[in-house]
Amino acid sequence: MVSEEEIYRALALRHGAENQKIFAEASVGVAGLGGLGSHIAVLLARLGVGRLVLADFDRVDLANIQRQQYYLSDVGRPKCEALAEQLRRINPYLRYETHETRVTAENAPRIFAGCRVVCEAFDGAEEKAMLAEAVLGSMPEAVLVAASGMAGFGPANAMRTERRMKRLYVCGDFESGVEDGLPVAAPRAALCAAHQATAVLRILLGLGN
Repeated sequence: MVSEEEIYRALALRHGAENQKIFAEASVGVAGLGGLGSHIAVLLARLGVGRLVLADFDRVDLANIQRQQYYLSDVGRPKCEALAEQLRRINPYLRYETHETRVTAENAPRIFAGCRVVCEAFDGAEEKAMLAEAVLGSMPEAVLVAASGMAGFGPANAMRTERRMKRLYVCGDFESGVEDGLPVAAPRAALCAAHQATAVLRILLGLGN
């Protein structure tokens, strides 16, 4: 078994000692563990973010395998449980805090208390707006990294990250949506998730947009 010290040294070698210290001391929340959130969580675990707060009420469905970070053996399991198990295989020494519940305006500040950044990884516009209001209105120390547009088969270069407000970043192509009847394929979902994880990285390091 690889020790905590060995993993930390390996990460520090790749990321830089000062940067790794920042990651290790950070808390980041992920609201929704589907096509976006499951990939975001994996990327942040590989960065060595010390505390990951994961929230989703749903269970893995067969249709999720097409674009989400799960396996056939996970079908029927709570997403929180299945994803946390994977993350522990990546780095067992990080703190994974799971909340198997639907995120609401009322419980979001409690669930994500202490998080420097919260990643919005929901499907519906109403859920997205709810989380934005909860984080920006009730969590004055937190930054929200949201998503808008990853459906269809558009080019990778259409994806971008924009800083919309002091504490709000949005990633995506800002055009495509499932409400337009467009499919969501794994490459574009993972690409948007990578934009969000990169935004988190830069926020934690104080690099702005």
